[in-house]
Amino acid sequence: MGFMLFKRKPRAEEFEAAAMPHLADLYRTATRLLADSTKADDVIQDVYLQAWKSFDKFEPGTNCRAWLYKILFNTMHHYRRKWLNMRIVKESEELIEQTAAWSPPVPEHITDEQVLAALADVPQDFRAVVLLVDVEEFAYKDAAGILNVPIGTVMSRLSRGRRLLREKLGDVAQAYGIVRQEGHLA
Repeated sequence: MGFMLFKRKPRAEEFEAAAMPHLADLYRTATRLLADSTKADDVIQDVYLQAWKSFDKFEPGTNCRAWLYKILFNTMHHYRRKWLNMRIVKESEELIEQTAAWSPPVPEHITDEQVLAALADVPQDFRAVVLLVDVEEFAYKDAAGILNVPIGTVMSRLSRGRRLLREKLGDVAQAYGIVRQEGHLA
């Protein structure tokens, strides 16, 4: 008789200890990317269902947070096909936009609400990278793995996303009395 291998069944306590502490961060990221809390609820529910189903494949001691974010972005990709009309950005366009000469600095007196409103206007591919790297503080390598794109694409999208965010916040800066002089903010 041959050996019969059984997969270790995940225990609820292990899953809760490893995955549940990241629920609020995942929900916040999904809400920011989708700009809709109802859709974010659906996505997060599916993320945790998928995580539970595949928890036996998760290796204890590895980065559970990154693993959950990877599931989040894979799930959002699935939902995006149903919900969103995505604009595909070509690498060449990213490179051209990346070479913009000068970007004005972000003023210091901007509220969180103004930043979030500006971020919501940034196209989703760029917003996702800004959220992962600047908000959730993932390394470029981790963000690339989560999004299934090369590190160069993460860097390019981050650069463009930050630039778009600065441009969108430029109007807010002007409202604070910081006016443009010779192409620069005062």
